[in-house]
Amino acid sequence: MARLIIVGAGAAGLFAAGSALGAGHGVTLVEHMAAPGKKLAITGKGRCNLTNACEPAEFLKNVRSNPRFLTSAIHRLPPADVMRLFEGELGLPLKTERGRRVFPQSDRAADVVDALLSRAAGAKMVRGQATRLLVEAGRAAGVQLADGRKLAADAVLVATGGLSYPVAGSTGLGYKLAQQAGHTIVPPVPSLVAMVERGNTAKQMAGLSLRNVGLRLYEDDKQVFAEQGEMLFTHFGLSGPMVLSASAFLGDMAKHRYRVAIDLKPALDEAKLDARLQRDFTEMAGRNVANCLDKLLPASMRPVMLAAWGAPPTQKVNQITRAQRQQLLGLLKAFPIEIAARGSLDHAVITAGGVDVKQVNPKTMESRLLPGLYFAGEVLDVDAYTGGYNLQIAWSTAHAAASAL
Repeated sequence: MARLIIVGAGAAGLFAAGSALGAGHGVTLVEHMAAPGKKLAITGKGRCNLTNACEPAEFLKNVRSNPRFLTSAIHRLPPADVMRLFEGELGLPLKTERGRRVFPQSDRAADVVDALLSRAAGAKMVRGQATRLLVEAGRAAGVQLADGRKLAADAVLVATGGLSYPVAGSTGLGYKLAQQAGHTIVPPVPSLVAMVERGNTAKQMAGLSLRNVGLRLYEDDKQVFAEQGEMLFTHFGLSGPMVLSASAFLGDMAKHRYRVAIDLKPALDEAKLDARLQRDFTEMAGRNVANCLDKLLPASMRPVMLAAWGAPPTQKVNQITRAQRQQLLGLLKAFPIEIAARGSLDHAVITAGGVDVKQVNPKTMESRLLPGLYFAGEVLDVDAYTGGYNLQIAWSTAHAAASAL
């Protein structure tokens, strides 16, 4: 039986604790927050999209960074096994929604946390912050806490998460522990995050939520993302589920220019939308252009669209030219917003970057530089698109590490 210290009682840490306990090992969980699983409890707007019901090959297609590194771990614990564990062993009924996204039937992320805590009930919980690795005879042999306490072990698993959502406990501590062992840290950046606009177009519509619209993201002139769903205009730019998904496709913003095009009427092709415009304009023939968008757009968006369109507000609708109508049609199908930057790490769903996976054994998650040191979850330089994939990475890497003891 091995003595395992797990630094971080989040998704990966709790899962690893349950797996290690099930294999007969002794587990100590070190967590500096008052309650474990705090970030997990708020994920997915409090619903927790805990995995994606797909096969490993499809799963790996949705991993953005270092998918090959995860090949062994995802085959060892695929989404189907995770679903069976939660529903069978832990008694948590699940449901699968659009895009194969798996949620608890209760729509309560807290139920996922409770299930993991029950599975890890045999672990010793220590409140404190691990600040230094203890090394003996060339192996990880425990940790020292900020208050000076030293905890001995046969192995140490770092499952501290990244830097996103620091209010939930993410501090980047895991990177410092890894660096003590000589590991390289790929610079952390926010992923699955809001986008900051260039200009103030979105700011004028702050608070407006749009449903069933299309969004395309362009890198220079190349389309790199397209989806239909929900988005939100904010005081700094764009947010909402669809925007978070698109943000994972942002590359080096110093080298490329990014913009989004919003299709406000995705159910209508250009010909049908043009016919709709002509019918509306016929009915409003004697009105001013300033009032011709009342049936088409939400109130807060109308003045912004009119300004982008450029038609004189006092012009009569029956005087709108074909060229003006075509210009409006283009804006309705591809309303442009220039993107200046990613949103902050404070509100990113996940962190891209982390411990360089070239220095980690992909089958065991053990450090190639310091035996007895393991990593799991977001602290590693692996991240995926939205849809339950990132939590599945946490489960699979945690299981691989616990199984390797």
